Amino acid sequence: MSISIHAVSVPVFVNSLRNMSVWLDKAASEKPEAELLLGRLAPDMRALPAQYQMASDSAKNAVARIAGIEAPAMPDVEATFAELKERCARTIAFVEGIEPAALASGAEREVELKFPNGMGYRFSGQAYLTGFALPNFFFHVTTAYAILRSAGVSLGKPDFLQHLGPPNIQASE
Repeated sequence: MSISIHAVSVPVFVNSLRNMSVWLDKAASEKPEAELLLGRLAPDMRALPAQYQMASDSAKNAVARIAGIEAPAMPDVEATFAELKERCARTIAFVEGIEPAALASGAEREVELKFPNGMGYRFSGQAYLTGFALPNFFFHVTTAYAILRSAGVSLGKPDFLQHLGPPNIQASE
């Protein structure tokens, strides 16, 4: 049995974007928003809002490229937690709206990424998803998590994996 492109993309993107949105609620209850919005892990890295924006871009662009459609434009203008949460919600709505058949038909579609310097990569849709899009998405998700955690927000692994809910196996008594 094979696993579908949809199964390894849409739920993965949606779960993490929902988790990221909830992290902002926890962060807002513990630290000043203005301080956290400036947070970064190193001087040459982009700050927290950019990590949310790039995670959003990674998710929406991945499914759009594989499906052979245009991703919605989302200018990087978010400057508050509320705006970042809305960006997550808009990205989730777009990603969830992609039909599984559209992604399945894109598994072999050529995806070309070109960087501003003219260099880039050429992939099949499946190779793009597994070799670039998912790793890039999780780089930004993890970096956002790490920025909040390093600022003292009480996030832990259960927050990163909160989409799993409570354990579904209980200890025997």
